[in-house]
Amino acid sequence: MKKILFVIMMLAPMSIFAQKFAHFNMAEVLPMMAEYKTASADIQKLTTQYQEELERLQKEYQSKAEEFQKLSADSNTAQAILQSKGQDLQKMEQSIQDFYQASQQDLQKQQSEKMEAIQVKVIAAIKKIGEAGSYIYIVDVSTGAIPFVNESLSTDVTAQLKAELGIK
Repeated sequence: MKKILFVIMMLAPMSIFAQKFAHFNMAEVLPMMAEYKTASADIQKLTTQYQEELERLQKEYQSKAEEFQKLSADSNTAQAILQSKGQDLQKMEQSIQDFYQASQQDLQKQQSEKMEAIQVKVIAAIKKIGEAGSYIYIVDVSTGAIPFVNESLSTDVTAQLKAELGIK
């Protein structure tokens, strides 16, 4: 009985070493995904559209501001006209700020939605690799959230992840 207990005690620490850990580099995988390239292009296109509209609004504002300054310098301009033009400028300035905020929120929303779909696909592929390889943990080493990964004791599954995602 003591011999059996001794054998069990000796084998227990060895089972710890049989556990498998893996890692991958998302920063390497993500830019190679077709979905990521498409999402990035879509976000860039949307960003450009918003920037162009913002520039157009700012030019229009600048033009009206210059016109207002000219009218202000003319002593023959009626006070009611100056007041109306000043209010129009304030409304336009507020409108530009509102547009900027709305465009930033929309960009964040679009980016989140597109990245969420990509993350779902990557997580599914990681789970498949994890189950097939009987890994206990598979961690992303690109985030920096993990203070240390001994890559010599962990399997790099980045190539498997690329293959699973259809990346060549």
